[in-house]
Amino acid sequence: MKTHTQRPLLLSLLFATLLLHLQQIATVASPSPASESNSTDYIRTSCSATLYPEICFTSLSRYATAIQQNPARLARVAIGVTLSRARRMTTYVSNLSRQSDYGSDHRAAAALHDCFSNFGDAVDEIRGSLKQMRQLGAAGSSAEALRFQMSNVQTWMSAALTDEETCTDGFEDVPEGPVKSEVCYRAAKVKKFTSNALALVNSYAEKGIP
Repeated sequence: MKTHTQRPLLLSLLFATLLLHLQQIATVASPSPASESNSTDYIRTSCSATLYPEICFTSLSRYATAIQQNPARLARVAIGVTLSRARRMTTYVSNLSRQSDYGSDHRAAAALHDCFSNFGDAVDEIRGSLKQMRQLGAAGSSAEALRFQMSNVQTWMSAALTDEETCTDGFEDVPEGPVKSEVCYRAAKVKKFTSNALALVNSYAEKGIP
């Protein structure tokens, strides 16, 4: 039978064991500063191959811990960030489009409706790309299947970029004004994210697929 003097000792041992276990978990879960620095450097180097390296690095470096030095994760995160931007743009254009229905500038209203449709298509394509990237290399996938999946991602991201460009092309005949300027400015920003994501996807397809 355990005595009263043994209980505090047992509790102390249990507590010390628990603390040691938690420290081990923290060590595994938390990357070292050197590891995070290496991941950040990897992202910067990878972004240098895109058309807009500064936007690329600024938007992706905050995910360095998740990306590490993995090109597939880098491409996947870039697509996810692009999807978020494209969704926001779609919501913005949708709100403007509803307001323009009551305006007198029919050309601007038509351009906004078309832009909303184009960005809706782009969102669907980017979402499809992200889903495909998440399924990449599933258990039992052959090299041929992997190449097919990556081909889908490249095709859809390229199509999304084309749809975004079509949005701004639709404003060419619209007179200059604050609505046209703001929509084209925002669309151009999203196009840069899409272009960067596509470049990272292409880079992974060239170097990471057998």
